[in-house]
Amino acid sequence: MSDQNTQYTATTATPIFVGSRSPRRLELLSSIVEPGRLIVLPPENSDEPDFDGLRTMSEFEVRCHEIVALKREDVIRQLSNNHIPTESCVVICADTTVIVEDSSGVLLALGQPATDGDWQEEVRGWFRNYLAGRTHAVMSVVSVSLLDQTRHNCRTLSQACVTRVTMRPDANLWLDWYVSTGEPVGKAGGYAIQGAGSVMVTKVEGSYSNVVGLPLEETMELLRELESLG
Repeated sequence: MSDQNTQYTATTATPIFVGSRSPRRLELLSSIVEPGRLIVLPPENSDEPDFDGLRTMSEFEVRCHEIVALKREDVIRQLSNNHIPTESCVVICADTTVIVEDSSGVLLALGQPATDGDWQEEVRGWFRNYLAGRTHAVMSVVSVSLLDQTRHNCRTLSQACVTRVTMRPDANLWLDWYVSTGEPVGKAGGYAIQGAGSVMVTKVEGSYSNVVGLPLEETMELLRELESLG
């Protein structure tokens, strides 16, 4: 299914708390929700379970759901403790990871390049070993929750989205230039498809916005369903 550009219009002005520090997610959400309804409230605890030892896409999806649940609980706890004055509200949380295969076919998750070391060489290694000339998966899980005035979680809906991205086989020829842009910093998998990293990509199968940071169509459908049930 293709992403929708039509802005989603709610029947109420219920505020939406966005449990994320990502400016890309906020920008994407602003394309389907009135920006005035969005309030950024990222999780206070940045600790998350890792993906070590996982071997199947199903296991990766379960772990992404677990991470999103922890983010959601963190945001709801903040709303309860800070007594933010709204009668009801919606909480949106998401997690995105880049999943590649090593030479033995074992699945691995590529996070953001480490900034306390040689991130340039780390990104070069990712392209050489996992990305260039190969297809990888970008998996996101997004959840939307309706809370009442007591901050009780009345209902939560969540959905996973997987996009397949294929990189050009000669991407290694562009690596020094791409690393010099600094763009890989803070990007899962070490690239930004919406930026200079787009020159590395030859094919996207599925949601483009998912690769940027949030699957818009799935998020819009969840919001609509949540409102219809509420």
